[in-house]
This record gives sequence, structure tokens and C-alpha cells, in this order.
Amino acid sequence: MEEEKNKTVHSSFWTNIFNYPTEKTDLQMSLHSVPLFESLGKRDLSLLLNIIHTRSYLKGEYIFFRGDPGIGLYIIREGEVKVVRDDDTGKEIELAIFSKGDFFGELALVDGEKRSASAIAINNVRTVVIFKPDLDEFVEKYPKKGIRILKAISQIIATRLRSLNEDFFSLQRNK
Repeated sequence: MEEEKNKTVHSSFWTNIFNYPTEKTDLQMSLHSVPLFESLGKRDLSLLLNIIHTRSYLKGEYIFFRGDPGIGLYIIREGEVKVVRDDDTGKEIELAIFSKGDFFGELALVDGEKRSASAIAINNVRTVVIFKPDLDEFVEKYPKKGIRILKAISQIIATRLRSLNEDFFSLQRNK
């Protein structure tokens, strides 16, 4: 009974609701190092900070599940995230591991389709998130800045697709 009283339940739910304001300068520097935002100036990044949300996840916690609506892009500030998908037998296949400075979920900003894989915190993770409705509003309000961001997202998607094509080609050639 005494042991049960001393148990601590950890949940990122309350952290995500009652998060503290992120230091703007640090976040601006972090965003500028992400390829999606490197073409934006200081003032542009300052405007972008208005649509950035901070989220924290505990080790083993799902950030999103396969089949969830694709609602946002995640940029890792601390920790590591693995992206996985189950095969036909239910076996978990690791598709990618992302760490500080990496981003994932960018397709959600383009097509808004359901998630094609799940993302899981490998350890405690802190991210910033840009939700699709917020970015859509940003693009409407600041079209030139928004076009730069969308162009950068398109370039990243194209690069990742080319890489997958090369991997697929290599696998086919080595059969």
C-alpha cells in the first residue's frame, strides 16, 4: 500500500497543455538551421513563431499512429523518434530514426492525408509542431513567405522520393 502511494505517474498530456513559452531567439536559431526555413529572414521567422507549438513526449509514447489524420510537421528539439509501420504479419518495420534538428510528417502539410506510419519517442522528446491549418493561414496572410516554405517542403519530398527510388532500384538489381 505504501509503495503504491509513492508511485509517480508521468504523462506528457499536462506538459503539452501547460508548456512554458519557448525562448524566441533559441527557437529562431533552431528553425533557421532546418532546411525548410533557411531561406527565411529573421523577421519572417519571427512571424512563423506565432504558429509554432511546443510538444513533449515520454519514452515509448506514440506521437501519432498510422491512420491518424496528417495534421502537422514535427521538428525535433531534443531526443529521438522512430517511424515504424507494421507489415502484413504484424511485425514492426523501422522506416527511419530522427534526432535533434530533424523533421518528419511534412506530407501532412501538403496533402492532409492519413498518416502512412507511426512515430514513437525513443527517449524523452521535445518537438515543435506546425499544424496544417496554421500554415494554410500563414500562407494566405504572407503568400511570398508561404511559397518559400512550400517550395522547400516540395524539394525535401522530392529528395526523399529520389532516394527511395535509388534504394528500390538497388534492391531490384540485386535480386
